Order: sequence, then structure tokens, then C-alpha cells
Amino acid sequence: MNITKDRVVSITYTLTNDQNQVLDSTGDGPAAEPFLYLHGHQNIVPGLERALEGKTAGDSFKISVSAADAYGERNEKLITTVPLDRFSGADKVEEGMQFHAETAEGELQMITVTKVDGKNVTIDANHPMAGQNLNFAVSVVDVREANEEELQHGHVHSHSHEGCDEGDCADCHDCG
Repeated sequence: MNITKDRVVSITYTLTNDQNQVLDSTGDGPAAEPFLYLHGHQNIVPGLERALEGKTAGDSFKISVSAADAYGERNEKLITTVPLDRFSGADKVEEGMQFHAETAEGELQMITVTKVDGKNVTIDANHPMAGQNLNFAVSVVDVREANEEELQHGHVHSHSHEGCDEGDCADCHDCG
């Protein structure tokens, strides 16, 4: 079965940067935990998704995905300084911490604290891998049709999905 839109794809991969540092991996050999995603629903970086189109179980390949086709180029406008008191509820705010923040459009966005200076905190809303080319070594493990629930929610479900009411699955592990 070929990888096309609305199919669940299971892959193993090793992700490195241009300096050949491993950034992420599903592991190797029999201990590898495959990564599952719903193809054609923007669940993985665009460049990798395009490269997987048409592949089948058993295919292996390497691809270099440009920053623009991965997490985008770094945008210096996404680095800003805010008052420390904006982090109410956090016991301590330190460099390297990551928080979810809501954008003006109501979407959740990951921010990283890059500096704490007295009563001010510098934050970076760029994705941690923004500006980096990503090099993938990928093996396709399996391809299957998505079920109706996965298509409705736009991603793979790895459990029975009990407790998800009429498409509102904010409390479940996969959806929330």
C-alpha cells in the first residue's frame, strides 16, 4: 500500500543537523519504537511528508530538508522581552524553560526562555529547530488506512479514545 493522504504511516527515523548531531531518533533495530502519523494532515514537517508520498512499507531513504521546508527560518521578531510577573504560577523562571503561550489567533505556541534579567524575561517564540536544515534517515514500517475517528480528529489515535465526546478530546493523551 502506497503512502497517500489519509493513510496512517509508521516510520522509524534518525534526525541529525548539518553538524551530524543526532537531534531525535525512534531508536534502532527491534527496540525501535515507530512513529505514527496521519499523512496529508500536516502532522510532520512538510519536506519529509512530501518525500514520503508514494513510498511503501520496507522503503528506506535519506533526505535533507531545508529549514524553510521544516520549522521555518528564524524570525528575530519572535524574540521579545516581557515582565517577569507575566509568568504568574511558575515557581521559578530560568533560562531554557519552555512554556505554552496563546497567540493572538488563539493557537498554542511554544516559547523558550532565553534570558532572565532581574524583573525582565527574554523569550523566543521560534521553534527550537527553526533555521536548521534537518537530515532524516527514514524507514517505512507500515502503511494502513486511517479509521473514521482518526480522519475526524486529524491525527493517529493509539488507544481506545474513551472519554472523547463528539470530537472534543482535549482530555485524552493523543488529542489534549
